[in-house]
Amino acid sequence: MNYIKVKDAAERWGVSVRWVQTMCRRGEIQGAERWGNTWMIPDSTAYPYAEQAKEDNGGVERDMPMPRKSPFLDMTNLYSVPGTAEECAEALSDNPEAKALFEAQIAYSRGDIDKVYEHANYFLQKHSGFYAIVGGGMLLALCAMWRGDIDMWQKAKRHICEAPCKSDEDRDIILLALTSVDSAVYDVVNFPDWFKRGNFEILHPDSHPAAKVFYAKYLYASAYGVAAKHVTLEGIEGLSFMSMVPNSIEPLITQAVVDKTLVAEIYLRIICAIVYHNAGQKELAIYHLDKAIALALPDKLYGLLAEHRRQLDYLLDERLALVDPEALRHVKELHLSFKANWAKVSGIARNRYLAADLTTREREVSKLAAFGLSNQQIADRLHISLATVKQAIRMTMFKTGVENRAALATII
Repeated sequence: MNYIKVKDAAERWGVSVRWVQTMCRRGEIQGAERWGNTWMIPDSTAYPYAEQAKEDNGGVERDMPMPRKSPFLDMTNLYSVPGTAEECAEALSDNPEAKALFEAQIAYSRGDIDKVYEHANYFLQKHSGFYAIVGGGMLLALCAMWRGDIDMWQKAKRHICEAPCKSDEDRDIILLALTSVDSAVYDVVNFPDWFKRGNFEILHPDSHPAAKVFYAKYLYASAYGVAAKHVTLEGIEGLSFMSMVPNSIEPLITQAVVDKTLVAEIYLRIICAIVYHNAGQKELAIYHLDKAIALALPDKLYGLLAEHRRQLDYLLDERLALVDPEALRHVKELHLSFKANWAKVSGIARNRYLAADLTTREREVSKLAAFGLSNQQIADRLHISLATVKQAIRMTMFKTGVENRAALATII
């Protein structure tokens, strides 16, 4: 009888080496034998879960390709018109796995985290195809961010790493997925060099819209790090880098409009608004934020807005109140359950303490102080009194225990 190695079986079946080893230990692979420190499997043995996977997918083979070569289906042009999320999902009915992944991603954008968690576990437990496994891992990580569960966060990243790669392109998709997970908490330390250069040629074009979103987050996080003195760039300090970042993000927005990648456009406009807001360019921030809100509201993508409320200080509330007070109420409720849990996961991921109990005004003032603005400059920018600025900084120091203005940068 001819035998093959665990690695060969994993490649043949499209699963991870670790999963094959687990099935061997459980006795689920007929004829598998332990040879020293490894397992050997009869060459004729079929994948034990082949029929189950077919049933789980409504009779469709588990390796049915995604309609786009990307685990970020919601960011592709499959979803191009505001208010059509349900119709887009229905159009994927012939591909149950793609439909489930798309619906889970839309559920995340709406803030329906329980539904996201249910779908994420389905993908990870039912031994789905490559893109669904990667997508499930990312969804699980996002659930962990909303629930403040660092163990779940780390488990999700392990699942992504264990997705069954069949090519270098698959491995690069895994790196992009890990980048997306880290960018959600603005942890940019381990991003690949090719990503930091904005060189996405190695990725399939279907994944470019998502890559551009995470790249915009990387640019913002880097500019924030420079302004708060977490990052040192020769010849650049304060908000000078922040004021240059929109020059890179604006073309990405234009391309998203041309490509009709709706969710990518919403993300890019929000990130651009955040950058302009931090750089003190309020009118430009409002322009992009209003555009993003108009695109998000028809499908009630409140979770996407709530995720970024913290970085926009009062601005998101002000703009939403003008067009849909009920939507603002939902966004506030979602953000209330999100902010402390996000701060917990982000703080642990970046080995920092992030204050979650500051008021919007306290955080807004402290952030500008950390950027190096004087009390008078802060008062002028925010159109508040000097006394209000001083009081906000005093309260922030009292709540967090920091002893001076320089230390504010470590907790916001």
